[in-house]
Amino acid sequence: MTDAHDRLSPQHLLRALRQFRKGDFSVRLPLDLDGLDGEIAAAFNDVVEMNEALVEDVGRVSVAIGKEGRIGQRVRLPTASGGWGACVDSVNAMVADLTQPTQEMARVIGAVAKGDLSQSMPLEVDGRPLQGDFLHTARTVNRMVEQLVTVTAELTRVAREVGIEGKLGEQAQVKDVAGTWKDLTDNVNLMAANLTAQVRNIADVTTAVAKGDLSRKITVDVKGEIRELKDTINTMVDQLNSFASEVTRVAREVGSEGKLGGQAQVKGVAGTWKDLTDNVNLLTGNLTNQVRNIADVTTAVANGDLSRKITVDVKGEIRELKDTINTMVDQLNSFASEVTRVAREVGTEGKLGGQAQVKGVAGTWKDLTDNVNAMATNLTSQVRNIAEVTTAVAKGDLSRKITVDVRGEILELKDTINTMVDQLNSFASEVTRVAREVGSEGKLGGQAQVKGVAGTWKDLTDNVNLLTGNLTNQVRNIADVTTAVANGDLSRKIT
Repeated sequence: MTDAHDRLSPQHLLRALRQFRKGDFSVRLPLDLDGLDGEIAAAFNDVVEMNEALVEDVGRVSVAIGKEGRIGQRVRLPTASGGWGACVDSVNAMVADLTQPTQEMARVIGAVAKGDLSQSMPLEVDGRPLQGDFLHTARTVNRMVEQLVTVTAELTRVAREVGIEGKLGEQAQVKDVAGTWKDLTDNVNLMAANLTAQVRNIADVTTAVAKGDLSRKITVDVKGEIRELKDTINTMVDQLNSFASEVTRVAREVGSEGKLGGQAQVKGVAGTWKDLTDNVNLLTGNLTNQVRNIADVTTAVANGDLSRKITVDVKGEIRELKDTINTMVDQLNSFASEVTRVAREVGTEGKLGGQAQVKGVAGTWKDLTDNVNAMATNLTSQVRNIAEVTTAVAKGDLSRKITVDVRGEILELKDTINTMVDQLNSFASEVTRVAREVGSEGKLGGQAQVKGVAGTWKDLTDNVNLLTGNLTNQVRNIADVTTAVANGDLSRKIT
């Protein structure tokens, strides 16, 4: 190629062909040749340019697909025909065959990444079954999806049953898994087993606590937050033990043994437990003050001191008890005052007929007041009846007797006075008879016969009989002497 009018030499053509064979698509034959040489040069240059364009476009597509991931790129040579067109079509068909499984794989994996395990790779393309590595890859991806479906279904079941439905002890059953999937399944089962053991142990302890059994503790080996929960519950059990022990001790001392003033000592408690402990101590403190105040007042009442009253500040039923006891003290004061007045008037001052006036009493106190008044009334009736009879006796009226209904020693006194009246009647009757017989009728020798008398009454009867006996002897002696004198016998004398 020296000038435009040279002919195409075979050497020049061979050299260009060799460069073309080596892949040098920059080689060109001169375009200014004439005739057949010009046609050969133009044809050669067209072939080189076609190859150059094909290589450049294949490279572009290779970079776009292989490097940039633009798998929709294709070789585009509009002028290619025949073998060149077939080559372009073959390259594009190969690219399509290569990218289609990749696109399907990307679609399935993308769905998996989004949590959609319903997708799978088709095993044929455009009615043609996949073969070779494509078929192997498709089956591998589909098997992976199936295993993920099985794993997630089992893990979801176990999570739902254990975590939501509370069915402890469940295990995931996934067949034919290996590697990471087996490790994942084993780890989930281990987690479920550990969680089951932990929750059941915690449930056993908390159930025991709920039933009042504070001897149980969580013993399962745990870590992390579950360990903190274990320690918290065990500490709670210890505190409940201490709290229950102290409250029981205080309750026993205060409620059973009567040791007032006891206080629960529970170390380390806070919140509700501290409030509960403080409330128990406040309760026992208040109860101690209340009971001691009540005891002081009731002891004072028992000792006869009615000047004391309950002064402690109380509420509710204890307030009712306070008011009741204080009312009782007031009523006892009123009762004691009235009974004392009646006793003084009746027993000391002799004012019979007095009655105790106690307002607002009921039950036993009313019965007691009524009984005191009944006693005073009965005593008044009895004393007045006795006084009437003894006054009548003192006035010489022996027709009266005690008629009031009495019992016991008063009945004995009644019987004694009535017997005395009977004996006085008998004595008076006999003395009158003897006096009449001796003094009026001249019947000497009469004797008073008074049965059942003793003491002064017997002495008086004996003295009357002695008097009548002496008088009888004297009169009869005088009569004997005077009769003898009357008969002229002066030898007799009164002796």
